[in-house]
Amino acid sequence: MAQQDLKESRIKKLNDLIGKKINPYPLKYDVTHKAAEIRDNFEKLEKAKVKIAGRLMLMRMHGKSGFGHVKDDSGKIQIYVALNFIGEEKLAFFKSLDIGDILGLEGEVFKTHTGEITVNVFDFTILSKSLLPLPEKWHGLSDVEVRYRQRYLDLIINEDVRESFKTRSRAIQLARSFLKEKGFLEVETPMMQPIYGGAYARPFITHHNALDMDLYLRIAPELYLKRLIVGGFEKVYELNRNFRNEGISTRHNPEFTMLELYQAYADYNDMMNICEDLVCYLVREIKGSLEIEYQGQKLSLNKPWKRIKYFDALQQFTGVDFSKIKDPEEARSEAKKMGFEPDPKASLWEIANILFEEKVETNLIQPTFIMDYPKELSPLAKQKPDDPELVERFEPYIGGREIGNAFSELNDPLEQRKRFEEQVEKRKQGNWEAHPMDMDFLTALEYGMPPTGGLGIGMDRIIMLLVDTNSIRDTILFPLLKPKAEEKGDGA
Repeated sequence: MAQQDLKESRIKKLNDLIGKKINPYPLKYDVTHKAAEIRDNFEKLEKAKVKIAGRLMLMRMHGKSGFGHVKDDSGKIQIYVALNFIGEEKLAFFKSLDIGDILGLEGEVFKTHTGEITVNVFDFTILSKSLLPLPEKWHGLSDVEVRYRQRYLDLIINEDVRESFKTRSRAIQLARSFLKEKGFLEVETPMMQPIYGGAYARPFITHHNALDMDLYLRIAPELYLKRLIVGGFEKVYELNRNFRNEGISTRHNPEFTMLELYQAYADYNDMMNICEDLVCYLVREIKGSLEIEYQGQKLSLNKPWKRIKYFDALQQFTGVDFSKIKDPEEARSEAKKMGFEPDPKASLWEIANILFEEKVETNLIQPTFIMDYPKELSPLAKQKPDDPELVERFEPYIGGREIGNAFSELNDPLEQRKRFEEQVEKRKQGNWEAHPMDMDFLTALEYGMPPTGGLGIGMDRIIMLLVDTNSIRDTILFPLLKPKAEEKGDGA
């Protein structure tokens, strides 16, 4: 039967219920026990009266009795429905139900002769009539986009997906607990900003009608969090959403969750320690061990993680020592030898970074800190005392994927102004990912910011590691997708 025919059949049942003065969508139901609670505490609950609620997932009726499965957010439990317990009228009503209907059931806990914990139903109430049938062979679907577009179905059918998002929630709670224990204060900074900054990225633009001004969805909270360090807070963090107007891939979603923290009187070495400690804490708490498997590869997160300088990593995997290249054309020539055609306007270090992303990143399987980046790639980071062309910056990599970014933060207002001016020149040349000038941030620095270490960690990518998935979409409940024609609003 086609889905539309099944829907019409269910609508007829809905109207029949209404005709019999049965409300198919009542206000509430007083639940006393969850499915898992009954299963886990059977010895105490045997013969106890319980009231459960959930979605009907299975129904096998044989004459005057039958079994079914009801699923709530803790799992599923078997139910037994029989004429001599619920009466002829209720039995007929139960037989007319559809898989997917949400029910409230009252009964007594017992164990069948096969040993399955079951609720013997004395009475039931329909709580929500389902008008569309559930997929029958969900795991066999080849179009994974259907799972992302209709996440509610994915969650109903796939228990492992539900568990993944429970893991996500737990990881975020654990991260907050970890930082609280370390003395960090959680803060909130603007999502809509008059000037965007804190990362190389294109922003989403919106407009405030009352003030008649454009605003930008933040690409990072960095510059506001540093203002708080100027204001006297010494340990702050924000765990919230960032928005970047970029492509969509297995590693990128335009809306994502970032943990960003700043600590006064610290540098990037301190941030490496915090990064190691935080990630190891999350993995140990959730996976039970620091020896884990990710995408078929065995990883060891035991400290200390490997540390490699940026230029050394580039040379190791490209065979080219970029620290000795001083001319963009020479860098472009090396890139072409490796099969890449950089943008004609790309600088030496932009070309090097393209090669790093393409040739180096996927080889960084075990936890690794790539450190000491060229100054041009890091306009907000402090220079290394022994080499002013490099900055104290690192990026952590696990499983061939970058999971964060960290600096010894630049707190010299004159040097910061110079860096911003260089970024403005890049913008004039058409690089809209370069930083705009932020005069108020410069003013804040002129009042004085203490030496500060900063760390940003992409929480979605950490959760990819924890749930063993290669796609960021599996860690975001509602990833951004291009709408189908029928999903567009009026006028589309």
